[in-house]
Amino acid sequence: MTNGRAITAIYMAKTTRLPNQIRVLPAFPLIHADPAFLIVDKPAGLLAVPGRGADKQDCLSARVQREFADALVVHRLDMATSGLMVFARGADAQRALSRSFAERQVDKRYEAVVNGCVEPPESEWGTIDLPIGIDWPRRPLRVIDPERGKPSVTRWRVLGVDESANQSRLELKPVTGRSHQLRVHLKAIGHGIVGDALYRDAETEGLATRLMLHASQLGFSHPVSGAPCHWRSAVPF
Repeated sequence: MTNGRAITAIYMAKTTRLPNQIRVLPAFPLIHADPAFLIVDKPAGLLAVPGRGADKQDCLSARVQREFADALVVHRLDMATSGLMVFARGADAQRALSRSFAERQVDKRYEAVVNGCVEPPESEWGTIDLPIGIDWPRRPLRVIDPERGKPSVTRWRVLGVDESANQSRLELKPVTGRSHQLRVHLKAIGHGIVGDALYRDAETEGLATRLMLHASQLGFSHPVSGAPCHWRSAVPF
């Protein structure tokens, strides 16, 4: 919640006419709107921004910009990840919000279901500190690379353990923001995210129809007033 008036709405994207067919794009949930930014709850399976090729132009940013022409991208979520994203309204707000992300002043939290019964750390939060680099032969995949990887840090804690399913629910706080960081870090410690089709292995493949990773909380200082803002999104799994 923020000090401004929160708006929760479902926006139906405009009908897109293609040769010999009509396609109606599904809704996107708008959690908050004010003159400086928008908070949107991205569904799993939808690109955050356009990809390469005509078949990858439907994405969350395009849908949002059809309703809010001044909306600008600040950060991204992987296509398979659901949850909270912020869009700036105008260049000034985009610069301010981008600076907050770059200076690690944004509180980003995720929930994930992972394979295996995870032992809680000695303190409330554990830390994964492993450098991540591009897996060049298999790009865009990433890999732990002690020699050329960029510093990458993820904090985690156990929310629950399901021994019968051999799965655990974790809360995750990425300190850095590398591509695929949470997937790569959790796989590296032997607890891959359930439903991960990109970094699949024998233990997690086929256990879910989607990636069990959701951006559940987002907090930052308002780019105009400086007031603290924080939102939560219900985890859909």
